[in-house]
Amino acid sequence: MSTASTTELARPRTGAPPVSTPASRMKALARAELTLLGRNKSAMFTALVLPAMLTFSMSTAVDGMDLKESGLTVGTVLLPGSLGYVLLFAVYSALTGVFVVRREELVLKRLRTGELRDLEILAGASLPAVLLALVQCVLLAAGCTVVMDVAAPRAVWLAVAGLLLGALLMGVLAAATAAFTRSAEAAQISVMPMLLVSMVGSGMTVPQDLMPDAMASVCELLPLSPAITLIRGGWTGALDSGEVLGRLATAVAWTLLGVFAVRRRFRWEPRR
Repeated sequence: MSTASTTELARPRTGAPPVSTPASRMKALARAELTLLGRNKSAMFTALVLPAMLTFSMSTAVDGMDLKESGLTVGTVLLPGSLGYVLLFAVYSALTGVFVVRREELVLKRLRTGELRDLEILAGASLPAVLLALVQCVLLAAGCTVVMDVAAPRAVWLAVAGLLLGALLMGVLAAATAAFTRSAEAAQISVMPMLLVSMVGSGMTVPQDLMPDAMASVCELLPLSPAITLIRGGWTGALDSGEVLGRLATAVAWTLLGVFAVRRRFRWEPRR
């Protein structure tokens, strides 16, 4: 979680040309956020190192699973799981901390007095974490493919759709979680339910194909489950059109629910 000073985010730039387009405004904000992210060693460790460590630590457990009947391999279990860890830690957990800290330091309040609109503030603050996560996912996918001898994706578009939908949803849920989080310290606790539920039930550590039918039916409705299922389906090619549409519908429903919560509950000033 970032606790670095963020006054430079709202500091006017003397001598600079006026920012007049949404793209340029978000670019300027994203550049400042990226600078702050690079200065925060704990946030960089959580985003860059922790997903790889969790993937490596799970390899022994996955290797002991009976995957023959499900048609999966160790690689097709660990690879989507590693990308899920990135979405959880590099996007959801990191952005929850960013939104809370910026709010408590009055940065969000000051930004709203300028040209930036509400959506531009949230999107600009999210861009560095999301882009960093996407780059990390590409590198992890390439590494897992080589190390675990995983074949190339059979349906690349499914994996890409799952990754992009997952990143969008995690960003939206991060803003929603920040709305109910009182401080930067509390943010380390408020993200835990989502982290634990996703790691246990979304198919990251135990594929839903190996779960009892009743349990799998419930876990399919978890927020991150559609992304993990689509990413895994991109490599295995085992999803039919009906399953794909169902996963997409679930992801869109969670995203809309998160947007509704942000619009109704997101706070721009410190909680009292």
